[in-house]
Amino acid sequence: MAHLPQIRIPATYIRGGTSKGVFFRLQDLPASCQQPGAARDALFMRVIGSPDPYSAHIDGMGGATSSTSKCVILSKSTQPGHDVDYLYGQVAIDKAFVDWSGNCGNLSTAAGAFALHAGLVDPARIPDNGVCVVRIWQANIQKTIIAHVPVTNGQVQETGDFELDGVTFPAAEIVLEFMDPSDDGDEGGSMFPTGNLVDELDVPGIGTFKATMISAGIPTVFVNAADIGYTGTELREAINSDPAALARFEAIRVAGALKMGLIKSAEEAATRQHTPKIAFVAPPADYTASSSKQIKATDIDLLVRALSMGKLHHAMMGTCAVAIGTAAAIPGTLVNLAAGGGERCAVRFGHPSGTLRVGAEAVQENGQWKVTKAIMSRSARILMEGWVRVPGDIL
Repeated sequence: MAHLPQIRIPATYIRGGTSKGVFFRLQDLPASCQQPGAARDALFMRVIGSPDPYSAHIDGMGGATSSTSKCVILSKSTQPGHDVDYLYGQVAIDKAFVDWSGNCGNLSTAAGAFALHAGLVDPARIPDNGVCVVRIWQANIQKTIIAHVPVTNGQVQETGDFELDGVTFPAAEIVLEFMDPSDDGDEGGSMFPTGNLVDELDVPGIGTFKATMISAGIPTVFVNAADIGYTGTELREAINSDPAALARFEAIRVAGALKMGLIKSAEEAATRQHTPKIAFVAPPADYTASSSKQIKATDIDLLVRALSMGKLHHAMMGTCAVAIGTAAAIPGTLVNLAAGGGERCAVRFGHPSGTLRVGAEAVQENGQWKVTKAIMSRSARILMEGWVRVPGDIL
């Protein structure tokens, strides 16, 4: 029986923040994959190595976690005043689908750097030395992200001394601004879809919990750690090794998705794993991070743990950090109350790998809260570049 040879596609493997993914220029993809659809999804799943019943991604570029099962497409922007369009696909690990419903805040950092590496930014806008401001159109959620990318001798400066908890080695700092993250542009909804800062969320078979449901950065359901039997200091193993706990978190997420109007039936949640996120918050406390680093309660404003694609994240998703910063800036949300309440323009929160600071500018207009900008620092580094190979029979 004859088998088609492998095809090779120009690609770059990049770490962005606490995630990493395979980056493509739109123009380099096979013609059938340059448009949304089954061919593109099939390509990305095969690149990552999904679906994988072994949950190991041995036969692909993925790392069998939500942080490492990602693909990105960049192209010159079709939007006025922007440099690049950035499209993000979260590849499921053990199921055959790619979720396009949200953004990856961590890889937004890498999108800014890759835009320069890939020749997608006007050379006249790139300084020989300094900072290049890259205006990114996030195509999944129809939002603007501004990346401040350091440049040395006309090239992206990747090495540096900026340390990010959850990343082993230091690198150059890239500042990200998430513009007008107050709603999920893809849904066209308000920042608080229910109209409330705090709701009573009824979860069938589980119970009723106080919840802040917000669409900022990414739709997120926040609950109090104490209400679901946790302290907020848990590490990945405490949650991910407990199937009953994971099932309970998924039930809360599904109930939140229904309440937020993101899905019409519980069954739809199976094809929308990337959003909404589910996170639990608690007041500051001492704990030991996964790296054995000692985190003091006096060094943080609150504790946050978040799940992504059904598992507790090893650090914090960038988009969820935007939601945290936004909710913390609005008096009365569960996030704000866990941080001590009152008005604040930035918080430092503790996550499983350490701490992260995120700022947000919130204003109230006509009785409605609006966040004009959320800011955080990340870093990015190319790990490998060249071609990724996939069997020719998938296209």
